[in-house]
Amino acid sequence: MTLKFNPFSEVEYRVRLAERYLADAKGAFERGDFRGTVAASQLAAENAAKAVVAVYRVPSWSHDPSHELREVAAQMLPSLKPLAEELASVAELLAPEHARADTATAKLGAAELPLWWRAAWVLHVEGFHEARLSGESEEGL
Repeated sequence: MTLKFNPFSEVEYRVRLAERYLADAKGAFERGDFRGTVAASQLAAENAAKAVVAVYRVPSWSHDPSHELREVAAQMLPSLKPLAEELASVAELLAPEHARADTATAKLGAAELPLWWRAAWVLHVEGFHEARLSGESEEGL
């Protein structure tokens, strides 16, 4: 029996998860539930990073995909690498909070959550259309 991996399905799945967890994080923050904010933020960052990794290979089961994201960033256009590094840094910082959601919100600043999501979204959308960022034609991809 051979399992087939469809990277586009995996990317879409991870993006949906990241969006759901980001919405959960925002809701928890508005309620003053900082433990829930951190826990949901960690899962949003983890799945956003795994969505990008899935464009290039099967993501691992780790709650810290930062090393994988940094590895695949080597294959990205130079204009995408800083966004990948920022997302990897957020995923790396939040990974320990999967087990203990306590003070990461104070360290990170919950107001920056939309910026981190924007970085992940640009990598996801523009990563499929690198020619739009680089000015290259699609035939060259």
